[in-house]
Amino acid sequence: NREKRKEVTQFFSYIEMINTKLKPVLPSLREKKRYLVFEVVSKEKINDAEQVSNAIWNASLQFLGQLGAAKAGIIVLNNKWDPKLQKGIMRVSHKHVDAVKAALIFADKIDNKDVIFRSLGVSGILRKAENRFLKAAA
Repeated sequence: NREKRKEVTQFFSYIEMINTKLKPVLPSLREKKRYLVFEVVSKEKINDAEQVSNAIWNASLQFLGQLGAAKAGIIVLNNKWDPKLQKGIMRVSHKHVDAVKAALIFADKIDNKDVIFRSLGVSGILRKAENRFLKAAA
């Protein structure tokens, strides 16, 4: 009877442990990010955001290396790619914005088409980046 009771209490303590939420990370300890808005200049339009993302990632690996690209924390927001304006947004660590801008220079081909990446601006808030740089020209 004691063993059964012990098993039941262990089970419920395990369930309680699962249901407890982790404390959120303090803002001062979070990784600070910036949203870099870029434009792709080419003769033909690029419709696939995944191809743009791959070109950016390959260029950053070429310029920064694996460790540098990992530290930069590059995340291309594929859902923010605008095929009409040929503009997009990527998220970058605040310390590596300049390095990522430099890495964009090395992205010169997408699907065997010559392209040029232009940095349009940087913001700490996604909505501001969209309003200032994506929707301003529209």
